[in-house]
Amino acid sequence: MELGISMFGDLPVDPETGKFLSTQQRLQEIIEEIKLMDEVGLDYFGIGEHHRPDYAVPSPEIILAAAATVTKRIKLGSAVSVISSADPVKLYQNFAMVDLLSGGRAELMAGRGSFIESFPLFGYNLQDYEALFAEKLDLLLAINSAERVTWNGKFRAPLDNQEVLPRAVNNDLSIWIAVGGTPQSVVRAGKLGLPLMIAIIGGSPAQFKPLFELYKKTYIEHGHDLSKFRVGIHSHALFGENEQELSRTYFPLYAAQMDRVGRSRGWPPYQRSQFDFGKSKHGALFIGEADAMVEKILYMQESFGLTRFAAHMDIGAPAHKDLMKSIEIYGAKIAPKVREALRNS
Repeated sequence: MELGISMFGDLPVDPETGKFLSTQQRLQEIIEEIKLMDEVGLDYFGIGEHHRPDYAVPSPEIILAAAATVTKRIKLGSAVSVISSADPVKLYQNFAMVDLLSGGRAELMAGRGSFIESFPLFGYNLQDYEALFAEKLDLLLAINSAERVTWNGKFRAPLDNQEVLPRAVNNDLSIWIAVGGTPQSVVRAGKLGLPLMIAIIGGSPAQFKPLFELYKKTYIEHGHDLSKFRVGIHSHALFGENEQELSRTYFPLYAAQMDRVGRSRGWPPYQRSQFDFGKSKHGALFIGEADAMVEKILYMQESFGLTRFAAHMDIGAPAHKDLMKSIEIYGAKIAPKVREALRNS
């Protein structure tokens, strides 16, 4: 199982002014964090795309290109790229360049995204939400499979034997599908034989088990190679040396971000009881000390047959020093024990 980290580039809030702090500083910190992930031996890093004032990264491929120059082994992907409001031709070109810069370590994780700001920003109608995703994904996969593309759709000008360059390493860019829990999206990934990442960020992860079973069943029924089967989860996480102190300092930051998002979606204020349940064995949060996190990651791997676990580590903008410490703990104390346990199982 691959062990990695995802981030959205959350921006910290100045407690005195209530304003978000420097995007420039956060971008520089993210590069330092990715460099450390590579040094401690983690397998994967993913960065999300957002177009809101509380996040620093509207273009994941820019961060990934910068990270490619300071890392040697770690896979570098989006988490996610909002393909519904993107041009698949340009998106493929950008990720092919990251793949070339990194020596074949780039991944593109295609999804609808957590928010809708990109639709009006780039001139798309939310009424076309589902049709846009299906069409853009179709074109992206066509480009990935052939250098010259002839294609016609509703939302973009047609392509007539058009050459799309540059090409990814080995002419094959790794493309994943990311979903939040809709069965239709899971079935689509299974039919296409694409690796799947499921976001489990609240409630009880056990509720998601039918989705994993549906994905594998669909994957097999459509004749895809089980040796290439890949499925993962993305869950909120932060690791520390003292669980009580970590929870004391992190809960206010985490709750504040949940409430910022929740105000636009009609959610009630985030409660400490939700946080505490999330940290339990049967909850969706991976927040705590190394040994407990090893046990919980292994429990999830066994429950769902995971081939990847992504710890989403910057929700609410913990301090850079705390993120660096969390990454160190992940690489030095959690990942080795998880890998050893899986080797011996």
